[in-house]
Amino acid sequence: MRIVLVGPPGAGKGTQAVRLAEKLAVPHISTGDLFRANISRQTELGKLAKSYMDAGNLVPDEVTIAMAKDRMEQPDAENGFLLDGFPRNVAQAEALDELLRTERMTLDAVLDLEAPEDEVVKRIAGRRICRKDSSHVFHVAYNVPKQEGVCDVCGGELYQRADDSEETVRTRLEVYHTQTEPIIDYYKSQGLVRTISAMGPVDEVTERALDALKSERAENH
Repeated sequence: MRIVLVGPPGAGKGTQAVRLAEKLAVPHISTGDLFRANISRQTELGKLAKSYMDAGNLVPDEVTIAMAKDRMEQPDAENGFLLDGFPRNVAQAEALDELLRTERMTLDAVLDLEAPEDEVVKRIAGRRICRKDSSHVFHVAYNVPKQEGVCDVCGGELYQRADDSEETVRTRLEVYHTQTEPIIDYYKSQGLVRTISAMGPVDEVTERALDALKSERAENH
């Protein structure tokens, strides 16, 4: 299956992308990973992306699209892929359609993870990260440390990342609404969108997503 995953920051896209890709036996292609991989390997595209990032500018669509194209052409993506963070706007969605047409491929589904805005803000703004080991993540409401401000695992100091502040989260949501959300209507016109609630336990959200994709597969066969 070839799937695009969309949803606001804090909807749990990263977590669900990894789980779904594993269950569907397709590679998880995330723009963040693509940038890191190309920059660390010092590919031409990586050098180009880094030059924009170092100057504090957004990486242009054509560079992101070229990286995604290169990744989708790898042998492990032959039977499908799950795109996370791409396309980010309608121009990228149109470019992806063009790219798939060239390769005689089509998208199977666009999975839209829905979460209320206040819940998204609460999820992200409540996160606390361990300074010693950033993989230790706590939350002021959902995963409270035994001692306030102290990591249960290693005793490191817990802090709130600057980009997790409520003000920054609301700015990121505004960017999502103006730039990324329009791709949902774009794909709805193609009959590809499957909207599911991103609320509740992680396992339940995964099951909802798999059910939505199964119904998509059944409709097309």
